[in-house]
Amino acid sequence: MDRWTDGPRDGRAGSRGGGGRDVGQGRSSLILTSRHPDTPASRRLTSRHSVLSVVPSVVPYAAPSGSPSLNPFRVFFRHRNFRIFLIGQTMSLIGTWMQTMAEGWLALELTNSAFLVGLVAVATSIPILLFSLPAGAIVDRADKLRLVRIAQGCYLLEASLLWALTVTHHIDIHSLLALAFVSGTIASIEIPARQSMYIDLVGREDLPEAIALNSSGFNLARVVGPGIAAAVIAGLGISWCFFLNAVSFVAVLIGLFMIRLPAFRRPPGHARPWIGVIQAMRYVRRTPNVRALMLMVTAYSILGTPVLALMPVVARNMFSLGAGGYGVLLSCLGIGGMTGALSLAAVGPRVSRVKLLMFASMTWPILLFAFSLCRIPVFGYLLLLGIGSTMILNGAISNGLLQTVVPDELRGRVMAAYSLVVVGMAQVVGAFSAGVVADVVGVATAIGVAAALMLAYGLHAFFRRPELRTLESVGVRDLSVL
Repeated sequence: MDRWTDGPRDGRAGSRGGGGRDVGQGRSSLILTSRHPDTPASRRLTSRHSVLSVVPSVVPYAAPSGSPSLNPFRVFFRHRNFRIFLIGQTMSLIGTWMQTMAEGWLALELTNSAFLVGLVAVATSIPILLFSLPAGAIVDRADKLRLVRIAQGCYLLEASLLWALTVTHHIDIHSLLALAFVSGTIASIEIPARQSMYIDLVGREDLPEAIALNSSGFNLARVVGPGIAAAVIAGLGISWCFFLNAVSFVAVLIGLFMIRLPAFRRPPGHARPWIGVIQAMRYVRRTPNVRALMLMVTAYSILGTPVLALMPVVARNMFSLGAGGYGVLLSCLGIGGMTGALSLAAVGPRVSRVKLLMFASMTWPILLFAFSLCRIPVFGYLLLLGIGSTMILNGAISNGLLQTVVPDELRGRVMAAYSLVVVGMAQVVGAFSAGVVADVVGVATAIGVAAALMLAYGLHAFFRRPELRTLESVGVRDLSVL
């Protein structure tokens, strides 16, 4: 039987980015090591044929050997392109969190309606639910860096228009909803393009640590952004949050144009997006490990993440806190998430990702259930530190494992399906359902029931089924299942 691996480059495992782009300065070749008994083990043949035609059913993925540093920023300093990208992305996310908080406050001022405040958030998520899958098919056949640049430019225009309408007092709820929908439409293609571009920036070996560092930047922005927004709203007014968000996109665009990657080559295949969507769904359905991982991500996103949407009600009804206490609750989630992400980046390949995923997937619902029983704010803060950490560990590890096992030709479409679940379904389905249940039985009971269902699903998925436990041993699955 023949085994295929990525050939080494500069002492590290080589990889090919989405769309057939080589990572690093040199060009990588697929290396065939013959396992035939009559052939010496050292004999190697190189092939430059397309992955579509020559890769057998499984490409084993081996974790890098050696004892890397515990420094969580080693990937940040190792890869210039990723360093530029992460700095700009974190600045942009701070602006995005400022705009998100300001949009909710503006909707409340315009309408004094809790329903319409929630509708603004839903208006951002609906396009992701509708358009992510065909957008992923486009991502797989396009230059991902160019797509991200265009999307960030569109974000800049959207934030600038929102600022102009607000500062001139021409904004109304209909304009706010329309611009929120536009922002979600941009996100439906920007998220899968950005997610599937990580492997181009760092290569397959450092992909899990890069995703963990990006998660830490997201959580840093979640802590810092709302605090800056509150100060800006108090000192200058809501409109200037939108202005500063627009400025943040200028910074990220400068960084994106500084990134240098090999020239893009369009991959072979069908150009119609819906054909690509069907191929991706068929791949997920026929690949047991990928299917099991996506089902776990779906269950945990719908049941676990809506606690964020319920946090204002949690602050008031469970802990008798005001706006300040609500901010502390969100900050604890963000600090916990940033701690978990940095810890994940620090341990690197020392600890099995699947074991870490199992730990996070069991601990998250247990902490969430304990939180539903808690009525003392200080204990609630401590529990949220753990919930934020395990939530990010679950998401970052799932993302990294998914990108490790899917072939490059399907990366954009599979990450589009991932963003559809994590962003679209979590907000539209999960948050809406949690809100309905909380109105009927109370917010604490709603969180407790969701946590119990999460734990039951996790126990079944990890201990009654083998697919998730064997994720690290299956390697990259090719397109033969199509």
